[in-house]
Amino acid sequence: MSKKLPENFKKMKKRILSGMRPTGKLHLGHLVGALKNWSQLQQEYECLFMVADWHALMSEYKDPGYIKEYVIDNAIDWLSCGIDPEKSTLFVQSQIPEHLELFMIFSCMTPLGWLERCPTYKEQLRELKTREVNNYAFLGYPVLQAADILLYKAEVVPVGEDQLPHLELTRKIAERFNYLLKKNVFPGPQAKLTKFPRLLGLDGRKMSKSYDNYIGLSDSAEVIRKKVMGMFTDPQRVRKTDPGRPEVCNLCSYYKIFAGSEMIQEVEKQCQGAEIGCTDCKRRLGDVLVDYLAPIHSKREELLKNKSRIEEILESGKVKAKQIADKTMNEVKNAVGL
Repeated sequence: MSKKLPENFKKMKKRILSGMRPTGKLHLGHLVGALKNWSQLQQEYECLFMVADWHALMSEYKDPGYIKEYVIDNAIDWLSCGIDPEKSTLFVQSQIPEHLELFMIFSCMTPLGWLERCPTYKEQLRELKTREVNNYAFLGYPVLQAADILLYKAEVVPVGEDQLPHLELTRKIAERFNYLLKKNVFPGPQAKLTKFPRLLGLDGRKMSKSYDNYIGLSDSAEVIRKKVMGMFTDPQRVRKTDPGRPEVCNLCSYYKIFAGSEMIQEVEKQCQGAEIGCTDCKRRLGDVLVDYLAPIHSKREELLKNKSRIEEILESGKVKAKQIADKTMNEVKNAVGL
């Protein structure tokens, strides 16, 4: 006969770590690509969400003064988008020195070829053409990411398919550490594949702060409407009387994410039948986005009135994260002999 579990028994949740670099204000791409997913994950997992300011410094070292400002600004956006400090741990990477300690140890054990072949490194080099990132730290950023994940022994990491090679590198570093030191310190974190909705920038390219082609989560209603009016649409539709192609129009991709099903069907029908012009369609989309972001803006305004509360949340998160980090580093230093 199976033994009955006590009433207060709780199944241990698997641990997740994820983060963002505070290199600027967050935008709609961050919302649909990460924050909405984070909000759902915290219901099922033990979540640690990290403001990755060391990673920001790797590309912004020439003008780092604003990073501290964006640390707070990004945290405000996280909370405004549904990240609950009662369910998740929010903290700042640089406030936990163990990240760099583990990074140093992993750096000693990671073959240079692993980093030079890392496709995510090459992609970042192409994307950050306006930054001088041909430096030692940037080459080693996947090692720091591995340290971020393994410091908390995260069992699951939410990633898109393009990020799988980096997670594989993290597993290889964990395995190499365990093998070289004959200790089973680190688990191999598994990917939680997330299919992000396709949301391009206003100009049809990848949405990026570097391209300045985004709608910010903190943009005012006036700014949102103005940006939408400048959006790239179907290049073959020159006149209002030309039938539109919703499947290639960037406006329609936004409707599919931020509007209801009835409106999506109506807009596609009107576009295909040339019943509505791009200008009117843009005005309508501007209203949709303003309404969608209104609850986030309301929460954001509330948080801005009490910034000390943000600092309290990050301080509490730092204490929780440090407890886990200390425990891991004790194991690591015993294994290494330090």
